[in-house]
Amino acid sequence: MSPPSGHLLWGDGVPLQQLPVELPVSFDVVVVLVIVAAVFVLFFTQPVPIDATAVALVVVLAILGEWTGVSPAEAVSGFSNPATLTVLAMFVLSEGVRRTGVIQILTRKLVAFAGDNEFRQLLATVTLSGPTAGVVSNVSIVAVLIPAVMNLARKTKRSPSKLLIPLSFASMLGGMLTVIGTITNLLASEVWVQVGGPDAQPFSLLEFTQLGAVVLLVGIVYLLTVGRYLTPARIQPAESPTDSFGMADYLTDVVVMEDSPLVGSRVTELHDRDLDVDVFQIVRGNRTLTRGLGSERIQSGDVLSVRADQETLQEVLEQEHLQLLPEVMESAAEDEEPLPPGFSPQRHDWGGIDAESSGTSAADETASESTETDGDETNEEEGEDEKIELTEVVLLPGPWSSRRSGVTDFERDYDVTVLAIRRGDEVIRQRLREVRLQAGDVILVQAADQVLDHIARDANVAVSTDDRWEDFDRSKIPVALGILAGVLGLAAFEVFTLVISALTGVAAMFFTGILTPEEAYGAIDWEVIFMVAGVIPLGIAVEASGTSDVIADLVVSAGVLLPVIVVLGLFYLGTAVITEMISNSASVVLMLPIGVEVAGQLGANPFAFAMAVTFAASTPLLTPVGYQTNLMVYGPGGYKFTDFARVGAPLQLILTGVTTLGIVFFWGL
Repeated sequence: MSPPSGHLLWGDGVPLQQLPVELPVSFDVVVVLVIVAAVFVLFFTQPVPIDATAVALVVVLAILGEWTGVSPAEAVSGFSNPATLTVLAMFVLSEGVRRTGVIQILTRKLVAFAGDNEFRQLLATVTLSGPTAGVVSNVSIVAVLIPAVMNLARKTKRSPSKLLIPLSFASMLGGMLTVIGTITNLLASEVWVQVGGPDAQPFSLLEFTQLGAVVLLVGIVYLLTVGRYLTPARIQPAESPTDSFGMADYLTDVVVMEDSPLVGSRVTELHDRDLDVDVFQIVRGNRTLTRGLGSERIQSGDVLSVRADQETLQEVLEQEHLQLLPEVMESAAEDEEPLPPGFSPQRHDWGGIDAESSGTSAADETASESTETDGDETNEEEGEDEKIELTEVVLLPGPWSSRRSGVTDFERDYDVTVLAIRRGDEVIRQRLREVRLQAGDVILVQAADQVLDHIARDANVAVSTDDRWEDFDRSKIPVALGILAGVLGLAAFEVFTLVISALTGVAAMFFTGILTPEEAYGAIDWEVIFMVAGVIPLGIAVEASGTSDVIADLVVSAGVLLPVIVVLGLFYLGTAVITEMISNSASVVLMLPIGVEVAGQLGANPFAFAMAVTFAASTPLLTPVGYQTNLMVYGPGGYKFTDFARVGAPLQLILTGVTTLGIVFFWGL
């Protein structure tokens, strides 16, 4: 007799579910647990982009529907789910508000209020980022505030590290003020509808605002007191980007002598010789060349601004017949040696570089870039003046989380020269072209002023330069804020559902001209959209397969002698720890059905456990990879991986108690 259609076979036609080995749980649970474990590993290690994992998850859940309990229609239901559409709409609404410049205006007021007092700087940072994150994407807020905080710290000669972890934590906690404050809140609302029983309703806009306000207030008090002293000052106060990256021994000006074998060769040929040297500027006569250097042919008398360590530099000087600029200038002053043809000492009358330290190169100076034609190369027209700047560029989460771009790709795409990379507490100054860029990296670049203006408009990066703001239409601020207020009002008074209210706001953004559809599409983090859509059917599988029942049995048996309130607190803490290892979305999808089942077995309020999961999954405080905003400040703050636990662990324990007691007080147990 042939097995029922849809059953996989083992050996001689024996259905896989009829294996002689008796499993401690049903085969359905085993399949779902294997899928969950695979998703954990893929989300944590990211050998492939997260959105690719999410799409694969949808396919696997549908193909194995016999055991996962997920039909093909349910597998793709995440793409039409209200939570997914609301997340998409909130990306657009946040971008509309950002494009009016209102956040930048608030940021300037923050800087003016903070002055050079460290406590006021910290107070201004957490009080601006926290409450605002309840209605505007905390990622957008942190992206704007990172450059402001770094510049403020540089001007007042303070460490930016003292402000950046508090910035991330406050924005994270502020996201718990409303259901639209974080993507996790919206997803938790949808999962609650699935598993909370026939009477379960989506979370209202202000469902947990009262507890969110308590949590934010407690967090701010902690950050201003205990947290202030636990937050390390990893980056020492510096007056320039080159100082903060420790580049004094890596940036040097050298002169190409007449007998140098480099004469006539292209700049890119230096890389072909496997030399760890990068040319980021050429001074030729009275002109400075910074663009298209890869194809530029080196000439006698050129002054090359290079990045190299001292050992490599010494090797290059000896083999390639180059000389340090200060030595050539000294020889010129004393008429000891003839100058190489093409060299103009008048161009370097500013004194160049400290001969002993090698100093920072002429890249810090204002120079003009003009035309040069050599063979098949054509530069810009002579006479066009450009200000050349060194600045820091922060790679924001989103595309960089899934890209496999290298430094060469970045330089080509953005028309800049990369001099160093900070990743956490590590500064990479050597073998830059072997580095794969990651979200959270801070890149020290040299670029023309106009190029940096263009980069500042890119939503995937944040440029840390004084007063480099987009040219916003301030007249649209009342319109954008009015639209956002209308969305919140329609949802709060339940005139429309949250998703319809949010989509109404998106339409209003389009019709008022605040955003074009193209700008809206560019503002959406499609990786997040695919991830949310992908993990929603995973929640269906956890519930339908009985996996939540099995795990709930284990939790209840382990806490059988504990009071229910203690089990609730431990469940909150356990969810927070799990969230550090996987995405917030996957954590809430996995843990919320289990929490509801645990509550059922304990005879407790299931909504209380749903709230514990929601708050814990939205506020992971222990690692830089637990939440997007943590990753964003990781590089700019120069933090060690453990610094987040150093500051966040005490706060996580405090919030475990505060949130647990708050849940019991507001909703009962």
